[in-house]
Amino acid sequence: MKKCLFLIAFTTLSCVLSWVSLAQTTLVNPILTGFYPDPSIVRVGADYYSVHSTFSYFPGLPIMHSRDLKNWKQIGNVINRPSQMDFMGERMTRGLFAPAISYYKGTYYVTCTDIDHDGNFVVTSKNPAGPYSNPVKIPQVRGIDPSIYFDEETDKAYIIYNSDAPDRKPLYSGHRTIRMYEFDYKNLKVVGEEKQLVNGGVDLSKKPVWIEGPHILKRNGWYYLYAAEGGTSVNHSEVVLRSKDVWGPYVPFEGNPILTQRDLPADRKDPITSAGHAQFIEGPDGNWYSIFLAVRPYEGDYYNTGREMFIAPLTWVNDWPMIEHGEKVIEYQYKTNIKEVRQKGALPQNGNFEYTMTFDKGLDLSMLFLRTVDSSSFKTSKAKGLTLTLKPETISDMGNPSFVGKRQQHLYSTAETEVMFSPKSDNEKAGLVIFQDERHFYFVAKSKSGGKDVVQLFRSKDKTLEMVTEVPLPSSVAKVNFKIQSEGALYSVYYSTDGKNWNLLKDQIDGKFLSTKAANSFIGCVYGLYATSSGEKSENAASFKYLKYKGDDPMFKK
Repeated sequence: MKKCLFLIAFTTLSCVLSWVSLAQTTLVNPILTGFYPDPSIVRVGADYYSVHSTFSYFPGLPIMHSRDLKNWKQIGNVINRPSQMDFMGERMTRGLFAPAISYYKGTYYVTCTDIDHDGNFVVTSKNPAGPYSNPVKIPQVRGIDPSIYFDEETDKAYIIYNSDAPDRKPLYSGHRTIRMYEFDYKNLKVVGEEKQLVNGGVDLSKKPVWIEGPHILKRNGWYYLYAAEGGTSVNHSEVVLRSKDVWGPYVPFEGNPILTQRDLPADRKDPITSAGHAQFIEGPDGNWYSIFLAVRPYEGDYYNTGREMFIAPLTWVNDWPMIEHGEKVIEYQYKTNIKEVRQKGALPQNGNFEYTMTFDKGLDLSMLFLRTVDSSSFKTSKAKGLTLTLKPETISDMGNPSFVGKRQQHLYSTAETEVMFSPKSDNEKAGLVIFQDERHFYFVAKSKSGGKDVVQLFRSKDKTLEMVTEVPLPSSVAKVNFKIQSEGALYSVYYSTDGKNWNLLKDQIDGKFLSTKAANSFIGCVYGLYATSSGEKSENAASFKYLKYKGDDPMFKK
């Protein structure tokens, strides 16, 4: 009898241990690789939705969905119609800054800042995937990074944001405030008077800079106001204050900052830097987590993949939130008891991965245009893939050229395509581009020179193209394959006339030129399929059979 009981107990324990083992999920940082900056997240039941800045790319503000905080799938874009807004005439690093997503009584709300034109606005939808309404401007909210807090106990809403220094008289460069209005969520307008909640930051005497990205969370009777501080570069951090009243006064945590990487050794291996702009969320396992932006530089403060979405465990100590206690290294992996939930049809988003897009079913939601979308300039088909009409506009201008892009998501990556194109003159070009912005890119193209077909590699220079190298092509070749390979600070460019045997066009060209730092921008690099007639009218078109991507970063091989 004792032996039977022992066997039953052992079998039961084994089943429990097996279940725990199966339920464990390792979160791999970044949970969204590549240019997915300024993350905001909301939980609705078992579902998590995030939204991210896109600046002057179109469509704007991708909506990502997950059930385990690891596997993410893009389900829509908040700004997906030119009738909502476009970004024509704007630099790529302008446009939409720092959205925030929230949910209340069956409605999703996304607030954001159109930095040069519409200012702060809100859009709504009953479906997280959209479509979202046309933007409703909130002119009284002067500043950036608005977010809405809904107080379920009082059925009131508040809009909180970064704004000017008191009386618009900053005491020093970067002196900002956090302010708030009550918000009529039914009529989408502010109520009453604006109130200043934070002046400068945690400690005004230390001249804190760029208090921004604010959110409010209520827990155990406390209202927590948390925000980024220090600017989005290497001094970035997250700080927290709390109050028993939503209007304050807010008292800062003595242990601030609760998240930063700025005091760690600069020479550490595979560094993660510039961490901040966080939002707190309860995970599927009942534990708390913070999602935030950070970057993976290949050297110093040089990175080409943009600001990415990371995650770290959050613990509550004496009713204060702690993320890695503000001083530990952010890990590339965290083991959790979350049950993994994979999503059908989702492109991979973290770790090392590869995929091929063939365009036979249209364009993936993650594909990006410059500033707006011109549906008359492209079409997709199973036979030809993606066909781009040659437009006079170029990627050096601030218009809408024939360009469709996909984010570079790894330091070590390869993008490849096959182009069917017969140029008719020297000004007609089609090929593959690695694009940071209108002043920082490399473009490999099939074109003509002296009446003969050639492969050309260009580097942007001011508002023109600078020839890097040129090689002849046999006149009988209709298809050309192009490949751009990144290795941190270096890029190499290849071409092929049969899709199998690759010819090196140019080895180890300067990738720092494409960095966020060199461009003085907020965006990451994008691999683009691009066709142009360089300012001339043309009836010609180029067809791209596929876009193949592969990422292979060493930090993910541990």
